[in-house]
Amino acid sequence: MLKSQFYKRKIEAGCDEAGRGCLAGPVVAAAVILPKNYRHKILTDSKKLSKKQRTELREEVETQALAWSIGIATHLEIDEINILNASYLAMHRAIDQLTQKPEYLLIDGNRFKAYPEIPHKCIVKGDSKFFSIAAASILAKTHRDQLMETLSQDHPEYHWHTNVGYPTPAHRSAIRKHGITPFHRKSFQLLPAQLDLFERS
Repeated sequence: MLKSQFYKRKIEAGCDEAGRGCLAGPVVAAAVILPKNYRHKILTDSKKLSKKQRTELREEVETQALAWSIGIATHLEIDEINILNASYLAMHRAIDQLTQKPEYLLIDGNRFKAYPEIPHKCIVKGDSKFFSIAAASILAKTHRDQLMETLSQDHPEYHWHTNVGYPTPAHRSAIRKHGITPFHRKSFQLLPAQLDLFERS
């Protein structure tokens, strides 16, 4: 069972992001403040859940959370400042928009750029340890997937409606065949080096 809080007497926000490893689209972060002693039977790391479960949990989190918000860093910002800094930027933007100010931040992962005036703790695999981080992972993942499914309507050949921008064989095959879209991250290695070399020879 995941834990409800790190500090019992502080207002905590869990933060997580989705889309760091994708070849296209934004990185999306979420921040969530849950009621104290919140519990849920299946809420955990979004990667361990089915799409149907994530969709149902998104509604649960948005309804039950004391506050929640989404922050986005675009593919252009990723290319400009790199994916790590863009992830921090997206999380800061999510925290900026919370309607209730947290006293402490629980961050999924092992690194974070400190948010002004709010202390934080980085927790490796935090989305499988704390409900608030798990809730943030659900919101970040479902909001980003929805964005990519919408973009897929204009670019169906890249299969973003199923791979949501991750480097699947079908996605990379489409890049080789059709080139890149305005939404691809040009700072990423979009094709394996040996394939890129073969294509150019």
